[in-house]
Amino acid sequence: MGSVIPLKKEINSSYLRLKNIVGNKLDEVSQRIKFKLASEINLIHKMTDYHVKSGGKRIRPLLTLVSAKLCGYQGGVRDVNLAACIELIHNATLLHDDVIDNSDLRRGIKTANSLWGNQSSILAGDYLFSRCFEMMVEDGSQEILKLLSSTSSRIAQGEVLQLEHKGEVDLLEETYFNIINMKTAALFAAATKVGACLGNRSKKEKDALESYGKNLGLAFQIADDALDYFSSSTIFGKQIGKDFYEGKTTLPLIIIFQRGNSEERSFLKEIFKKKKRTDEDFSETLSLINKYKAVEVSFKRAEYFVNVSYDALGIFQHSEEKKVLQNLTEFSLNRSF
Repeated sequence: MGSVIPLKKEINSSYLRLKNIVGNKLDEVSQRIKFKLASEINLIHKMTDYHVKSGGKRIRPLLTLVSAKLCGYQGGVRDVNLAACIELIHNATLLHDDVIDNSDLRRGIKTANSLWGNQSSILAGDYLFSRCFEMMVEDGSQEILKLLSSTSSRIAQGEVLQLEHKGEVDLLEETYFNIINMKTAALFAAATKVGACLGNRSKKEKDALESYGKNLGLAFQIADDALDYFSSSTIFGKQIGKDFYEGKTTLPLIIIFQRGNSEERSFLKEIFKKKKRTDEDFSETLSLINKYKAVEVSFKRAEYFVNVSYDALGIFQHSEEKKVLQNLTEFSLNRSF
């Protein structure tokens, strides 16, 4: 895995190249979001302003902006508006996620639900979705409206599927991939395909960018899930064990359950029957993670999706945009955002 500090510098460098290639357009996305979320209702204003400013590098809208540039879109503001839509969808799902997971912290600061309560957070998330759909309609493209509305539906279905299988340590690997495909990869795929739609590219090129985004999203999520068990300290600001304590079965757990003996499987089943898991439970599970090299195996699985993502852009002519997008795949296994 390499040392943390040099690796983090490489990842941040990859992100900065992605950001720099679109100039000041990410700032325009931020301004568009701020304008669109304006409300006369004081609580909505407070909550949405707090949540949107709470951090994150906005990788998804960046993917839309760079993909649009790759596909020759220029001279308009549709890329900015639709990148803002992508970010609003993402932030709406985060507001809902924090309620579902009873999360108190996100990116090291208090969540909206911990400050204003679950009911307000759910409604604020709904408000973000409604504003997003207004922007989709304003854009006027039936193709993009269909794409983003179906993506929102897939994300919601992924959330329900994950909730349905919460606490199932014997979760099938196929079900896990269905969950992360819907919850994470679907929005990555939509973000990049929108760029091809804006450039009026061929179906083949739209499919290629969709494949790039989908497989990049899968790799990102697997890496994120693996880092939950990486060490006894924080990695890139991510507190380890969060998924474990919330009762989420991710790929490292699936791997140790598949490879463990009957006694180890029984132990895992028992601790995931609990409403709350202890630090001792986590420590013992971490020992199994290390015993069966589950983090390393997870990263190896993710490498497949990285390669597919990289190769998907092969049909595009060489350009700085293509190079930046392909470089991003090389670092996605060790994400810092």
